[in-house]
Amino acid sequence: MTLRVRWLGRVPYREALDLQSALFDHGREQHLLLLEHPHVFTHGAGADLDQNVLVDPSSVGAELVAVNRGGDVTYHGPGQVVGYPILSLQPKWGRGATGLADSVAYVTAVEQLLIDALADLGLRNVGRLRGYPGVWVDPEGPGARKIAAIGVRLTRGRTMHGFALNVDPDMRYLREYIVPCGIADRPVTSLAEEGLHPTMQHVADVIAARAASMWGSDDVERQDVAWRHDRSGMDLSPFSRGEGAGDAVRDAGDHFQSPRKPVTEGQPVRLLGRLERAGVASGLPVAERKPEWLRPKVRIGTEALAVKSTLRDLGLITVCEEAGCPNLSECWADGTATFMVLGERCTRACGFCLVDTRKPEPPSADEPARVAEAVARMGLSHAVITMVARDDLPDGGAQHVVDTIAAVRSHTPGVAVEVLVSDFHGNQAAADLVIGARPDVFNHNTETVPRLQRAVRPSAGYARSLALLARSKRAGVRTKSGLIVGMGETDDEVVGVLADLASIGCSIVTIGQYLRPTSNHLPVHRWVTPETFDDYRRIGETLGLDHVEASPLTRSSYHAREAAGSGSAP
Repeated sequence: MTLRVRWLGRVPYREALDLQSALFDHGREQHLLLLEHPHVFTHGAGADLDQNVLVDPSSVGAELVAVNRGGDVTYHGPGQVVGYPILSLQPKWGRGATGLADSVAYVTAVEQLLIDALADLGLRNVGRLRGYPGVWVDPEGPGARKIAAIGVRLTRGRTMHGFALNVDPDMRYLREYIVPCGIADRPVTSLAEEGLHPTMQHVADVIAARAASMWGSDDVERQDVAWRHDRSGMDLSPFSRGEGAGDAVRDAGDHFQSPRKPVTEGQPVRLLGRLERAGVASGLPVAERKPEWLRPKVRIGTEALAVKSTLRDLGLITVCEEAGCPNLSECWADGTATFMVLGERCTRACGFCLVDTRKPEPPSADEPARVAEAVARMGLSHAVITMVARDDLPDGGAQHVVDTIAAVRSHTPGVAVEVLVSDFHGNQAAADLVIGARPDVFNHNTETVPRLQRAVRPSAGYARSLALLARSKRAGVRTKSGLIVGMGETDDEVVGVLADLASIGCSIVTIGQYLRPTSNHLPVHRWVTPETFDDYRRIGETLGLDHVEASPLTRSSYHAREAAGSGSAP
């Protein structure tokens, strides 16, 4: 079975927990998640918090999170490589990997992986210390010191949680703020303190290679969120502008042109620097003629005009128009449209999107009622509600979306409601508001492969998107996501993303060709053929997805009603 290795960058602990819990629950694939966390103290059920947490975590910029693993209090933070193997152990451990002996064997295997990796990195005097899980430097000597912590869960042969290797963290968090793992009489150390200074990327590469040897006997597939090469501590860029900084925003090393200023071909394109660092150094000229299969059939008949009249009469915005959807005439002729709430201005500046990014206006209080009226007038049985990102609002606009769902259902009982939402900037309480409204379909787009995330949507994150989808699925809501292709990804990377989505229980995926809105947006790298889209659909459904809607002109809400009716219940 394929071992899918992912370097995810810096991920808040609770998001990583949602993601690995979904991978653990669904149990279809073998995974190794490698990442960093912002400062966090975690503890198992039996931890002695009074004795082993020495400061108020919030006073040192950390969270305190209870987790379903063994062990006492430990720390995760910048400068640690954290690994979460989510594996099914039956093939190697024999008896179903359910007993104490199997748990001990698995912990021993994780220790050995780290011992071997540390030797590869040049630190050879490492091993086990009897009675103390983890990996130790000079374990037989008087100065034994811990360099890696291990805390795992093994249930019915499936593993989660894992290990944390100290590369070069702020050691105050391990020495002054907690008693790590409740061990007061044994010191901790790091690779840096032992005189070794590898990059985080090199450490992750070495661990991944050792994991491939141990757990990837058949095949290994790896994808990385593009690496940052500074120590700023920021994983998500400042492109999420909150109140809306206006026009030009610049990130170190990135070219940026305001989307509201005219540009000519040949001028720097925003985020082109990031795209190049992710391995995409060229694109197709804007003037290159599109293939025939990318030419939508425009039909502006009476049905489409009736939809337009209803929308204008009620003062509503559609993503169909704002994002320049190539299927607008087809969908409107079918009497459907995707309503965009919370205004027409987005607080983000994604590299592919045409939506306005100026400072947003306050949400309109009567908008939910107007959307409900439009759904009734149009006689819809399946209504799709999407939103701009509203990072300027405390809940990211979640309550407004909930109010819209309620208004539609109140006005037209029995209508199916699909929502396409932002990631709410990682606000889990906001996400839970929308999930708790029980939409018939909860849609959030991953948009692209891990390697291109920081160039394509610099205010979002691959792990965050998967975690949000996992949270929806775990609540029993049917879950959907979408990709756009042609921006520099490979077909193998697309298949890897489909595997990840299937592994967290996502039901529906849409895949369409990227069409560059203006010369001020990311370039098109390739035209993906209809045959390749057919391959995506076939492979995705083989991986366990209920429905894959894939074609050159597919967009997130294309054939939404038909897709929602496919497959099994959540």
